[in-house]
Amino acid sequence: MTSQKIAIMGAMPEEIEPIIDKLDNVQTSVYGDNKYYEGSYHGQEVVVAYSKIGKVFATLTATTLIEKFGCDMFLFSGVAGAISNELSIGDLIIADGLCQHDLDITAFGHPFGYVPEGEVCIPTDVGLRNIAKDIAKSKGLTLKEGVIATGDQFIADIERKEWIKTTFRADALEMEGASVAVVCNALNIPFFILRAISDSADMDASFNFDEFLESSAKVSADFILSMVDAIGQ
Repeated sequence: MTSQKIAIMGAMPEEIEPIIDKLDNVQTSVYGDNKYYEGSYHGQEVVVAYSKIGKVFATLTATTLIEKFGCDMFLFSGVAGAISNELSIGDLIIADGLCQHDLDITAFGHPFGYVPEGEVCIPTDVGLRNIAKDIAKSKGLTLKEGVIATGDQFIADIERKEWIKTTFRADALEMEGASVAVVCNALNIPFFILRAISDSADMDASFNFDEFLESSAKVSADFILSMVDAIGQ
């Protein structure tokens, strides 16, 4: 792929700090009550931001990265909860599609997750997924692929998780990805979603989320920056 201006986004500061630390010539600006970090990685232009948690903030930040900062490719990195039995804490999953599990106008005869002129599940860019698979192979990492469901709710209820899994054939849950998908799809921007699994059905009670977030952010940052290198080649 040719050199492009790449947007990199996470939901929380911890998810983007290891990425910013590796950039050259970083310039910080504030827009829409949020910070944006413009810089370069091995000569490739990037703009990095964290959106804050939830679909509205994710939509605002994604749109700003594209419309104000002129990014023409989008990489998202963060954490997610597992609903597939095949996913465990620390696993990496890339989305082949994203849906909104809390979008419901079924009263009007539509399926869950659908609004007129929209899609229940928006696919991610195949080329970027293939790059990710090549990188995972070169690093000796196992990379799962599946549907990721987004909603403005932290889901802890087992029955609700099972409903989302069955209704959308989803493998993981989070709170931002489908918003990025809607924005990028509408504006014709290739996009990619990477998530590290932070909790699962069989998780250990001694699990420390803060420690996991710090360690997973480093792994994800290394992965995302490897993608930036590959895209720039």
